[in-house]
Amino acid sequence: MSLASPGWLVLLVPLAALVVAYVVMQARRGRYAVRFTNVDLLDKVMPRRPGWRRHVPATAFCAMAGLLIVGFARPTAETEVPRERATIMVALDVSASMRATDVQPSRFTAAQDAAQTFVTELPERFNVGLVTFSGTSTVALPPTTDREAMRRALDRLDTRQGTAIGEAVFSSAEAIRTLDEQAEREPPPAHVVLLSDGQNTTGRATPAAAEEAAAAGIPVSTIAYGTEGGTIDLASGQSVPVPVDAPALEELATATGGAFHEAASGEELQAVYEDIGSSVGYRTEEREIWQWFVAAALIAALLAAATSLLWFSRLP
Repeated sequence: MSLASPGWLVLLVPLAALVVAYVVMQARRGRYAVRFTNVDLLDKVMPRRPGWRRHVPATAFCAMAGLLIVGFARPTAETEVPRERATIMVALDVSASMRATDVQPSRFTAAQDAAQTFVTELPERFNVGLVTFSGTSTVALPPTTDREAMRRALDRLDTRQGTAIGEAVFSSAEAIRTLDEQAEREPPPAHVVLLSDGQNTTGRATPAAAEEAAAAGIPVSTIAYGTEGGTIDLASGQSVPVPVDAPALEELATATGGAFHEAASGEELQAVYEDIGSSVGYRTEEREIWQWFVAAALIAALLAAATSLLWFSRLP
């Protein structure tokens, strides 16, 4: 336990002085007791002394004061807070071929909209992260439960050259492995949802990425956007064919134990998080526990008042 405002403890000094004064007074009171030789007669004429009971109200009052002072010092303690560890990584293709309009309004916009719907429907307790890939892959947002941050990250995406599907899978797996301190020795239940037109043109090969994901126990569900007749227009005015490579995406999903879809909506992806399972981990937080000291002080105050009224018909 530590204290956020230890300066308040200086008030324990006058409290300690008060306790010492009380003990001294009780000792002096004993020394000046009346001496009487006829003990039987003394027992009849003198009222019965309260004995130890007379110290209870004073003790309870001092305990109340001490507890309040410690409460003012704002004690804190390390507390284990439960945290859901289940994680989904959304890997979104932002390559130039995703600008093709064979899927309306475009492959990229359709995939972006599906990802937004998917994130909106995702249970709040799940962590979700975003990996974008074109010529390289980037963890645009590490796994988090902040849905608004995820929506903002999806909104500000744009397309670039190249398609590195394998790199996207490797980046997603790495983000899952570094979720928390437990992840290395106790991997969280996880899933990758990859949205692409399937043409891997750079970086590590898709089969190598599939092998990596399968070894880590991370299914990769893939969603193919596009048709065989898809094209994009270059700045020069030339039209370039960009056919979808659905078989490659289906092979990736099959090799990792994921599911394959074609131009799926967010609702169709619900099975991804329904099957992911749950794993509750813990993180350590410093939390103030002054409330417990104040509550104990109130109990001590009630005890002081009750015993004083009950035994001596007066408040302390």
